[in-house]
Amino acid sequence: MPRKEIDLPYRVDYLSILDENGEWDKDLEPGMPDELLLKLHRAMLLARRFDERMLVLQRQGRIGTFGPIKGQEASQIGAVAVLDPGDWLVPAFREMGAELYRGKSLESVLLTYGGYNEGGNIPATINNLPIAIPVATQTLHAVGLAYAIKYRRQEQIAMTFFGDGATSEGDFHEALNFAGVFQTPVVFVCQNNQWAISTPRSKQTRSKTLAQKALAYGIPCIQVDGNDILAVYTAAKEAAHRARSGGGPTMIENVTYRMSVHTTADDPKRYRKDEEVELWAKRDPIIRFQKYLTDKGLLSEARIDALEEEIKAEVKEGEQRFEEQVKKLGDPVAMFEHAFAELPPTLVEQRDELSQNVSEK
Repeated sequence: MPRKEIDLPYRVDYLSILDENGEWDKDLEPGMPDELLLKLHRAMLLARRFDERMLVLQRQGRIGTFGPIKGQEASQIGAVAVLDPGDWLVPAFREMGAELYRGKSLESVLLTYGGYNEGGNIPATINNLPIAIPVATQTLHAVGLAYAIKYRRQEQIAMTFFGDGATSEGDFHEALNFAGVFQTPVVFVCQNNQWAISTPRSKQTRSKTLAQKALAYGIPCIQVDGNDILAVYTAAKEAAHRARSGGGPTMIENVTYRMSVHTTADDPKRYRKDEEVELWAKRDPIIRFQKYLTDKGLLSEARIDALEEEIKAEVKEGEQRFEEQVKKLGDPVAMFEHAFAELPPTLVEQRDELSQNVSEK
């Protein structure tokens, strides 16, 4: 038999609606209500200012290590905005903005990064999973949730976030394979921020896009300007509709940038140039969205200034609630309870050491 090409009906689209100069394609512009546009703007601004305040608190030693989200607000908030309250958010560790949008409180975020296990307490009314520090493990959790949803014939969907580095992990590929085979209602959102800690995108994979990795598993995909909240929202809405209507999973690659450190234990100056950061700063998702809203008559400089003050006060109140809750927390040794019926020797040793340190203070 002659050698012949296999017809594969796959392609990868790139979507951009609002460019870095604030100009937009009116033919692609989503029909979003003004109230939603303003809500998204406020959520992005709150996430940015809270992120900046958290960095100050960490440098003061008042909270521990965390992963800043500066520059990635549109990538995550634009995606979760399409979820219904009953849907599931399955985050990694850089989705603080998405978590806040879905109802997580400022103080619970601070409790988490302050090292208090109470920060992981999620009210039963909020379908958010706790953050996942191990790279890509949460993708499997999301697919498991989505499989259960399909098995029970429910109308919910799951949405999971991960970085570009996660697409090199086995868990990611297992998750996509299972989702593709069983057509689970899950949306995979890759926040391609160009760096897997200190490894640049160019040294992670030879794939022209990260989105195309989904094609091997029979999953539709799209690459999006991740700093364009209109494009992110449009792609996520299409993916959510596909999942909810029985069309199975989708992978979205949001091309964005981490403008701050990988975590507060990181020094990016050791591996990337300031010129690169300055280039991406010109593509700031908040600045371009503000120009868009101003041009549409929904925002003004005065309104932005007033909103800044409002958010500053909100962040301060959240910080105060965090400090008040810390004073009321019980014995930290309680963290060893409920994990094992009988503690293994290593944890017994750690519990006793902590108990001694606490009693000496």
